[in-house]
Amino acid sequence: MQPSYHQAVHRFALFLVACTLLLLIAGALVTSNEAALSVPDWPLSYGTLLPPMVGGIVFEDSHRKIAGAVLLLTLILAIWLWRAEQRRWMRWLGLAAFAAVLGQAILGGLTVLLNLHYGMPVAHACLAQIFFGIVVSIALFTSNWWTADHPRLEDSGSPSVHSLAFLNAGVIFLQVVLGAGFRHKDIPIWPHLVGAGAVLATVTWTGAALRRRFEHSREMRLARILLHSFFGMQFLLGIGALWSRMSTANAPQPLPVTIAFTVAHTVLGALLFACSVAVILVCRRLVPRIREVAARTPEQAALS
Repeated sequence: MQPSYHQAVHRFALFLVACTLLLLIAGALVTSNEAALSVPDWPLSYGTLLPPMVGGIVFEDSHRKIAGAVLLLTLILAIWLWRAEQRRWMRWLGLAAFAAVLGQAILGGLTVLLNLHYGMPVAHACLAQIFFGIVVSIALFTSNWWTADHPRLEDSGSPSVHSLAFLNAGVIFLQVVLGAGFRHKDIPIWPHLVGAGAVLATVTWTGAALRRRFEHSREMRLARILLHSFFGMQFLLGIGALWSRMSTANAPQPLPVTIAFTVAHTVLGALLFACSVAVILVCRRLVPRIREVAARTPEQAALS
């Protein structure tokens, strides 16, 4: 049975995606301005909801307020999904999204309260990417496109497009981890540079497979274009971020050009990872896996 389409739920999920992207921008501004520990207490800021907005407090307190709004919106979405969705796994996915953003808030609080500089901030940054991937998935799952009927596409290549999409997303997430480690000064730059080469390889491989095997599919063409576009912009922004860091290495504090490149590079990384997750889901929706093909009856195969 096809799941029903709830337009209001889908639009709310899209709104949450936009708010989460704003939260990622705010978090990147905190890190890029080295303002992560500008406020020594949590969840309040200097014991109040309205601290003096000066220096790094502007970035840290703004980040907290946006995070609080996203936490509340995610709770609303989780409750809404639990009440409106007939797909059990979607109800649990809503709860998983809330658990992820709650865990994200706790990690951020522990970083402040325990004055942690290593490990925990990286975990905080990586969980943010996972949460973003979840809310993008929810937005896709609740869309009219997902709930509609679509002709199934045949994948005759090897490795399967499902394997390539998973590999691509995994390599991109690893690159996100390496980037977070470098930004938080846990690791040097060279693993992140090597990771960029690996992402180039998997994005190119995945995009080529989508183009060759599904050249007449509008959805696959859009997925390939977005994947390549996000990677291209991300790669150029990475070069800009590296150049700005090297050219301003002796500056007493981060300069606007470095902050701009770093924030844009971080946010495009999140969009690239979310796009790679969407590619997995689009492939899952349109292309049957091997065991699904084997399980079909001759009548079902003739109708596909």
